[in-house]
Amino acid sequence: MNASLMAVTRRATLATLALGLAAGAVFAQDTPKVKFATSAGDFVVELYPDKAPRTVENFLQYVKDKHYDGTIFHRVIDNFMVQGGGYNASYVEKKTRPPVPHEGREALAKGGPKNMVGTLAMARTNDPNSAAAQFFINVKDNAFLDPTLIPAGDPVARFEYGGRVYENIPRAQLMAAPQLYGYTVFGKVVSGMDVINRIKATPTGPGGPFGSDVPKTAITINSASLVK
Repeated sequence: MNASLMAVTRRATLATLALGLAAGAVFAQDTPKVKFATSAGDFVVELYPDKAPRTVENFLQYVKDKHYDGTIFHRVIDNFMVQGGGYNASYVEKKTRPPVPHEGREALAKGGPKNMVGTLAMARTNDPNSAAAQFFINVKDNAFLDPTLIPAGDPVARFEYGGRVYENIPRAQLMAAPQLYGYTVFGKVVSGMDVINRIKATPTGPGGPFGSDVPKTAITINSASLVK
């Protein structure tokens, strides 16, 4: 290859790299971000509509409706997670819209994050499809909260869970097993993790209808708003 052709090739490669970096910048800019202003400080989360579209849409609608403003972190467990978005300072549960369908497996299959430190996930009851407005932020890697992906096949030839091996299990049976759903991760903290660490370390005890894990000094979400 002569010198002039090498120079052209190098310029083309650099141009391609520059375009790629520009595209990455646009993608990062287009990722929805929400700022939480709390009595313990501010933090920002970014959301992944490409991984969990219905969950993100649901969450953003609550943000737009100002649902989170004035709510508290009502469940704080150091070395586990901090949970909020459901109760006001008087421990009155706020009304919500119908639950959002569980998207944990779909998000994970698309390369979405797991329940690791700093990730944002939907809280729910034992019903996998009961998530509404409450959310939690992991303050440690909580692999046991991750959705379980079901291997291909029907029946599933071999499936391992909880240290046991199952063979020739009907696929529908595994898909419907509540303990395999896990929790839908749909975002992560991108700034203000020091605030989350401050929240997780706050002294807790009983409060309102809860027998434990309630901050003794209320930690209030003053506002939640889209970052422009």
